[in-house]
This record gives sequence, structure tokens and C-alpha cells, in this order.
Amino acid sequence: MNTLIVEKTGSNNDIIKVMLNRPTRKHAFHTEMAKELLQTFEQIRLDPNIRVVMLTSSTEDAFCTGADLKERKGMSDQEWRKQHSLFEKMIYTLEDLPQPTLAIVNGYALAGGFELALNCDLIIASENAIFGLPEVKRGIMPGIGASRLLPKRVPIHIAKEWLFSGRMISAKEAEQWGLLNAVVPQSDLHLKAIEMAQQICNNAPLGVQGTKKVAHHAFSMEVEQARAYEIEIYENVIDSEDRIEGVLAFNEKREPTFKGR
Repeated sequence: MNTLIVEKTGSNNDIIKVMLNRPTRKHAFHTEMAKELLQTFEQIRLDPNIRVVMLTSSTEDAFCTGADLKERKGMSDQEWRKQHSLFEKMIYTLEDLPQPTLAIVNGYALAGGFELALNCDLIIASENAIFGLPEVKRGIMPGIGASRLLPKRVPIHIAKEWLFSGRMISAKEAEQWGLLNAVVPQSDLHLKAIEMAQQICNNAPLGVQGTKKVAHHAFSMEVEQARAYEIEIYENVIDSEDRIEGVLAFNEKREPTFKGR
């Protein structure tokens, strides 16, 4: 069985949906899946026709339950570190994609599965979604982003409590603390995701990607450095056909047709 299902959607086939597909393991990722995800993300990064990336699973009971501990049973320290290096490369490639990324969470998003979602720009969840970082209950700690990214999404004292306790977090609680962009009934989840993705796709891709780059990198910069970086990316974006088309369409009172150049 393929560990991923990849398909294009949207009005111009410019949205790509990547579905984790290991239903018998609640979509836990093992070495093979991590390699497939890495290859898929690298291909997406180089495709200028893709404007939004959606990451989800093929079933409603789980988004992803993290690294497959059955595969990790009996691993030597060297084997563990080698596999984790692959996981790091995979997750950082996702985080660094130029296109906006949207996690669509059904059911359980635990450990590395929660971290997959955290490495996306936006998170939409169904009302039955359950989040958790139980690594501290397994003698380890989050290793692909949670300790670094969760405090950027929720107040730091809440992030610490979730990280330290390893307890399960309901979609309602996650929404309450600002983790999620939307919580919807299970039946509406993918429709809401497509609606949000299509709204992004309708905008100028260079502008969207430039905004993502600044928001991602300037967040931790000193003020003067962040200002200079923002203007550098801004100058790159305005030197485009899309800028001319956007202004022309506004004055002609019509919808713009952006080409990403």
C-alpha cells in the first residue's frame, strides 16, 4: 500500500492535497513514509503551479499519531539518530515550503503528528480532533518542532503545560487558546479547507509567498533587521507582472488574473 495519496484540486488544479495513508497504524510515519513525504515536499517546492498545500489523512479517526514506535522498537542509538535525521529533513522541508500550507486535522494528532500540523502555516480541525504531545511519557521529548513552535501559537505558559504534562487537548480547548484557524463539524472539514485554500489561491502567489517569508523569518529578528528584510522581499514582489495586473484590474473593476510572475 502506498503510504501517501497525492491529488490536485481547486478551480485551476493549483491546490495539492497530500494525504497520509497508513490507516492500520493511525497514519503514524515510519521510514518509508518519511522518505515519500520528503520527496513529495521537494517536488512541491519546485512546482510554480502549486499555490497552496493541504496536508491531511485518508481517514476520519486520525490525522497522524507521530513516529511509528513499533518500527523503533529495538533500534540502536545509531539507528534511532539516523532515522530521526530523516524525520528532521522531512519536517524542515515542509516548514520551508514557499507555498502556504494548511493542516486538515481529523481525530488524533499526537506527538510527531501534532508537530506535522505545527509546521504548517494554518490548522483547521474537526470537532473530534484530539491533540497531544505525549513524548515525555515515553522517556523522550518532542524533536521536530513542538518545543520551538507551540509557544508561537499559544501563550507560553499554556504551551509549557501541554509540553510538560503530555495530556490530550480537545479541539475546543485548542481553539480557545488560539492554536486553530477554524473548528468545524466533521462533515464540513474538507469543504472549509478547500474554501480557505481557494481564497488564498485567488491572490497573487508572489505576494502571498513573500508575505509568508517575512512572517516566518522576521518574527525573531531585531526591529531594524526585520524592517530591512521586509522591504527586501517587498521590492522583489513589486517587480512583477502580477503587481501591474493587480492595479490594472482594480482600476478596470474586474477580478485580476495572476500568473505568479
